[in-house]
Amino acid sequence: MEEIQTVRIMAFENASPPLDEKAKRTRDLLASFYSSNTSGGGSGSGSSISPGRSAPADSINSPNFDSDIYMSIIVQKLNLDGLLQKHVEMAAEIKNLDTDLQMLVYENYNKFISATDTIKRMKSNIVGMEANMEHLLNKIMSVQSKSDVVNKSLFEKREHIEKLHRTRNLLQKVQFIYDLPAQLGRCIKAEAYADAVRFFTGAKPIFEAYGDSSFQDCKRASEQAMDIVIQNLQEKLSSESVPIERRAEAVLLLKQLSFSVDNLKSKLLEKFEDCLLKFHNHSKEVDLSESDGLPKASIEDFSKTAHAYLIIFPDSEVRLIKLAQDFFSKRYGIVQHHIKKRTSAASLLPMLWDIWNDINVMDEVLPEAALPVHCLEAASGICRQYISTLFSHLLKEISELIRIQPRINGSEESPLQIVLEGSKKAIFQGSMDLLVEFRQLLDDNLELLVKLRDLLRDWVQEGFQDFYQKLHQLFLLLCGSGNLSTKDSSNDSVHTERVQTGLVLVLAQVSVYIEHAAIPRVTEEIAAYFSGGGMRAYERGPAFVPGEICRLFRSAGEKFLHRYINMKSQNLSIILKKRFTTPNWIKHKEPREVNMFVDLLLQELDGVVAEVRQVLQRGLTRRHRRSDSNGSTNSSRSNPLREDKFSRSNTQRAKSQFLESHLAKLFEQKMEIFTKVEYTQESVVSTVVKLCLKSLQEFVRLQTLNRSGYQQIQLDIEFLKNPLKEYVDDEAAIDFLLKEVISAAHERCLDPIPLEPPILDKLVNAKISKSKDQKTSA
Repeated sequence: MEEIQTVRIMAFENASPPLDEKAKRTRDLLASFYSSNTSGGGSGSGSSISPGRSAPADSINSPNFDSDIYMSIIVQKLNLDGLLQKHVEMAAEIKNLDTDLQMLVYENYNKFISATDTIKRMKSNIVGMEANMEHLLNKIMSVQSKSDVVNKSLFEKREHIEKLHRTRNLLQKVQFIYDLPAQLGRCIKAEAYADAVRFFTGAKPIFEAYGDSSFQDCKRASEQAMDIVIQNLQEKLSSESVPIERRAEAVLLLKQLSFSVDNLKSKLLEKFEDCLLKFHNHSKEVDLSESDGLPKASIEDFSKTAHAYLIIFPDSEVRLIKLAQDFFSKRYGIVQHHIKKRTSAASLLPMLWDIWNDINVMDEVLPEAALPVHCLEAASGICRQYISTLFSHLLKEISELIRIQPRINGSEESPLQIVLEGSKKAIFQGSMDLLVEFRQLLDDNLELLVKLRDLLRDWVQEGFQDFYQKLHQLFLLLCGSGNLSTKDSSNDSVHTERVQTGLVLVLAQVSVYIEHAAIPRVTEEIAAYFSGGGMRAYERGPAFVPGEICRLFRSAGEKFLHRYINMKSQNLSIILKKRFTTPNWIKHKEPREVNMFVDLLLQELDGVVAEVRQVLQRGLTRRHRRSDSNGSTNSSRSNPLREDKFSRSNTQRAKSQFLESHLAKLFEQKMEIFTKVEYTQESVVSTVVKLCLKSLQEFVRLQTLNRSGYQQIQLDIEFLKNPLKEYVDDEAAIDFLLKEVISAAHERCLDPIPLEPPILDKLVNAKISKSKDQKTSA
């Protein structure tokens, strides 16, 4: 019963750990209730409190608890309400303790029942086991006695058989020793040197023990045979025709015969280096288009040789690693050499596959060389060089195409248009072809390229960014307004001493095409197949920035267009300068016909129109027609200069009219002469003509004219009115500028008396008829 109580106490202790004061108190009470009473008292004088500690008499959990003392202390401390509250608490605590005790009994009841059943089953199973054990022991003793009888009867025969077996083995060994010289001779004839070495090393302990007495002749004959074997093995080592595996086998056999082979190590490795050098030279001479430049059987020979050397010379690993790395470095050099000749991706990929397969073969033999890592670094450099080389070749092709000397009067009807279309096609199609080439590298499942995919995306984007920047620099250089870096040797042959105006106009239109067509298409392809990239895309953003490239070419196009207009205007200004600086205007003769400079001016304008029509499109709208102009043209026509045609009485009258004309200009509405230049035929030609007329006005302002000079300018300007309006559709601006030229001539004339209208019309019509006759005869 005491054991059951102890189990209950332990179960209670395990089931309810001391979480708080109430749980601790409950545990102590139950422990006191179930503990054994050594004094025989029924009240359970045993306590959970250790003997070394004495609890006060007023402690309700102590075995020395005195209810009278406890009550007296409570009465002293508490009033009536406190006593009632204490009563309620103690009643509730007693009830809780009873409930906890019942729950503890219920929870452990099944365990007690199960333990009781187990004990009963153990008692029933043990019954009868001793009898079975005694029966088994008797059986074992019987078997042992019979075995002893059998062993005793066979002991003598077994000893005789073992003795005969030892004798037989000894006779076989003796016979083997006597037959060894003949056996070695047969091995030498069959070149079975491995068997000869194995037989001799097996008999060597016997020769060492009995070679000077019983087997003296056999030992001598065997050693003579082995001398022949050693000589033949040395010949194999020095023979160039013997495969490396056979040489390795010969070295191993010599080592087994305790023959020193250290002096052969350097010699064999030097021969191996010579073989690698011959292979490298052969690979450089082979054309890639025929056999990829890499003999297939060489790597297997190299692998076998390295494996054999590792077996022969285990301490030669460092030198073999260096040889292997140098071997593949030279193969990478061969690939890089062919990349410079613009190898396609279809040719590059087989090379990389061959190298990677060979690397895997060698890595099995020399894993310490870390050839895959070495190959990854080399492949990274090869791919980057390949991408850079393709962009360089494309830039060179575009440069050569654009620098074709366009000639208006050459064999081609529209040379500028041919250069323009060819340049557009070269830039767009070249970019698309490069993207196709790079996609082959990106889509290939070669392990090297899979590891380099993020870098490939970055390099392609960087390549396009750099390519279009260099193309922009090339355009600036061809137009004589920029310099390329000295590091770029692909455009060293570009000379800018003589920049052709037609080429400048072509580059302006090509820049517009790149901004509006080429860059958006390239951007779409890059976003579809080359987006993302490595760490660069996350740290510094994408390598290809189309917005920046578009801004470059937008600015370049506007710059080239204005440069073309300025160049043409300067050519026209040269003609005008010669016209107005050559004659003496103070002594100018009376005009008889329109001056020949007008023909030169119109001829130069015809050249401008011819170039512009080849490159630029016609405008969609026509602006600044006479009817659309807000300028007061009627006022300019009705100024006193028109009335001077009918009154040439005196100079004072003309000067007063000139003053009145200046006063009339102050009240005229201002006209916008120079508007924004657009990429249209009308806009460019109109701007050139306007600049030409402004130059004409300035040259007139620099001269001092007599009456005849003034009349000559009046005649020339009157003739130019209709031809100039055919070049442009801004008639109001042309009328205004021509009027300004006449006003400037009037201002600089000492006697500004104009030609009479009939004479002016007669001279103009004569020039028109003459021009028509020249065109007809031509």
